[in-house]
Amino acid sequence: MFKKVLIANRGAIATRIIRTLREMGITSVAVYADVDARSLHVRQADEAYSLGEGGAADTYLNSDKVLEIARACGAEAIHPGYGFLSENATFVSACEAAGITFIGPTPEQMQSFGLKHRAREIAAAAGVPLPPGSGLLADVDAACAEAADIGYPVMLKSTAGGGGIGMQVCDSEAVLREAFNKVKQLGKNNFADDGVFLEKYIARARHIEVQAFGDGQGSVLAIGERDCSAQRRNQKVIEECPAPNLPEPVRQRLYQLAEALLSSVNYRNAATVEYIFDADTEECYFLEVNTRLQVEHGVTEMVWSVDLVQWMLQQAAGELPPLDELRQGLSASGHAIQLRVYAEDPYRDFQPCAGLLSHVAFPQPGEALPGLRIEHWLESGIEVSPYFDPMLAKILYRGADRDAAIQGLRETLDQTQLYGIESNCAYLRYLLDDAVVAKGDVTTRYLAQLAWQPARIDVLQGGTQTTIQDYPGRSGYWDVGVPPSGPFDNYSFRLANAMLGNTPDAAALEITLQGPSLQFSAPTRIVVAGAEIPLSLDGDPVAMHTPVEVAAGQTLIMGRIERGARAYLAVAGGLDCPEYLGSRSTFTLGQFGGHNGRALRTGDVLALAQSASTGPALSPDQAALPDIGSQWSLRVIYGPHGAPDFFTDADIQQFFSTDWEVHYNSSRTGV
Repeated sequence: MFKKVLIANRGAIATRIIRTLREMGITSVAVYADVDARSLHVRQADEAYSLGEGGAADTYLNSDKVLEIARACGAEAIHPGYGFLSENATFVSACEAAGITFIGPTPEQMQSFGLKHRAREIAAAAGVPLPPGSGLLADVDAACAEAADIGYPVMLKSTAGGGGIGMQVCDSEAVLREAFNKVKQLGKNNFADDGVFLEKYIARARHIEVQAFGDGQGSVLAIGERDCSAQRRNQKVIEECPAPNLPEPVRQRLYQLAEALLSSVNYRNAATVEYIFDADTEECYFLEVNTRLQVEHGVTEMVWSVDLVQWMLQQAAGELPPLDELRQGLSASGHAIQLRVYAEDPYRDFQPCAGLLSHVAFPQPGEALPGLRIEHWLESGIEVSPYFDPMLAKILYRGADRDAAIQGLRETLDQTQLYGIESNCAYLRYLLDDAVVAKGDVTTRYLAQLAWQPARIDVLQGGTQTTIQDYPGRSGYWDVGVPPSGPFDNYSFRLANAMLGNTPDAAALEITLQGPSLQFSAPTRIVVAGAEIPLSLDGDPVAMHTPVEVAAGQTLIMGRIERGARAYLAVAGGLDCPEYLGSRSTFTLGQFGGHNGRALRTGDVLALAQSASTGPALSPDQAALPDIGSQWSLRVIYGPHGAPDFFTDADIQQFFSTDWEVHYNSSRTGV
């Protein structure tokens, strides 16, 4: 067996591979882009080496750098994980030339299955059914002629595509003509191959895939199937093993076809054979072969009690037991489901989100969650880079049956906290309660038509210094240099919450000088108290110190404070924000608490807590409003600086007899 293995990847897959290497007593070597220096895979590996600055092309895709590090550190093998160099035949050849084992298939197998039109030819020769389609298309006129024979709708595909890139549904000749050059360009830009072809588009399609493993000598073992139909933009969101509601004869047929296909090319190591299952006709068609470990491999491992990474290492080292022997030991038990957690905003068309994750908390497997497995690379305070895939974590749960797995995932998400940037955690929690998802009847187009409305506030403009505060704030930490935090005018702060029936400690916004502009995604109620400030909701003036109903989509604009120093915006249920040192209050100087330890900025998102109220709300008639003017009498304690070395008696007399203006830029830490 190898003594030292380099992982040419990052994130969740890197930490997962490191786990198996550690269990096998193999030294793990991590490589990392400089922006990933604090990633868990860097800290967990036995050795770690920088790939330098920049994005994927300059780091994880730079095969020369990866090989240079492998040679310098004495790594005998490279595990590519998924993505990046995992399906780069040129890199495999370079590894072989350098005397370093590539843990995966041969370059020839990778090239054959990497080009979809070539993969279709191999599948047809092996007797695997294909959807009606074309060969490579010379031009758009040829594409239109083929589409007319196939029948619309058709799927236009880049032959070298992957991960949902270079695919577009065309339901008419006009759409096909418009899409042709776009898809060719996508293939050229992303895969250096602009070849395209057509396939019949199946409206009610399910995405079923078979995990397989080959010994390189013609023997292949199918290890269960997975359903990956829950997708958006051809990117998988939920994967599960076994596939629900799949007829047993179809299941066994898929296993046989996968083994026959891979055996025909003497495939070696791990692969996934993917199919399209027509939910209306129950016919299955070949889709593609992924010549690598899949993101969703973990659900197969949990149900079939195998370690696919260990098998990959054993096969590459020539120590894998005969597949017939492994087949005898295989048995499936239970049901496993995986959720992909992304740094993306489902409410904003799933746009990727980069930035600071100020708070990260995952539940741990144990008595309460015995079937839980989480793979991630995060910790509180880590920066999510815009350079790489936005996947943050994979949450997997195995239950005795499918319902138990779904319930375990619900409880896990309820205890998961990712704060600072947007993620799809709330969206995933919503999907678990969807009736179609619960029944296992999801098709590949279902999520595209599913409406979702989160409870949140989008910050269109942050104002001068708008911060999250709570009551009684943060206290008891002066001895470690942390002054008391909380609202300046805690009476007005508490009054706003009381008028909504919120709990006394509900988090709300403190507004300084110039108010923010906020857009609400869901209906709620608000109250603004404290300093006098003009308010408008979609252009209509609204009153202070009285509950205001806000409809989904409405925008609240808060103007410039006209009298007083601080105004407070409370929302029914409060704002959802993690505690730091026992409080949600923002301490800007210390850069902690509140929303990432700072004032709000354009583009921030605040989640509504939806917490239960304590009882009846305080009515405006019952509220004793404070008299907020522009002149205040403060009690000042005569301190040690009154000594003659600093001030004369005349200075002190002048100090106490003068009216002073406290500037809005004055420090919150005191005068």
